Amino acid sequence: MLVRLMYASRAASPVDQEELTAILRQSKQRNPGLGITGVLCFSGGIFIQVLEGGRNAVNQLYARLVGDPRHADVVLLTYEEIAERRFAGWSMGQVNMTRLNPAVLLKYGETATLDPYAVSGRATAALFEELVATAAIMGQA
Repeated sequence: MLVRLMYASRAASPVDQEELTAILRQSKQRNPGLGITGVLCFSGGIFIQVLEGGRNAVNQLYARLVGDPRHADVVLLTYEEIAERRFAGWSMGQVNMTRLNPAVLLKYGETATLDPYAVSGRATAALFEELVATAAIMGQA
């Protein structure tokens, strides 16, 4: 059974581009063997990640992330059974924040900032769908 999980967290300490690249590289190496696909967004010290795959694999990875000391304030935004993957082309894609139009953020929230703590999980999921539709995700497989 396939599931899609979306969570948000705050970086427990500052994350630079080199560390973010290392996180993405590790995900791209590990996820295919687990049957997990997804997308990661990082902005202003906040992570938003979508994970798709088998229920057990996704649940185990999420539990590991919750216990990871690099994450604080972990919040489950959405969790659903799915018939098919939305992010099947990405072992772990990354939102290209340079291509993110502030008007898109205003469409789903009160301000033009990426803050999943201030909007519903459904609004954040809709934002991710729009990012895929506008090719604002990079790093396929």
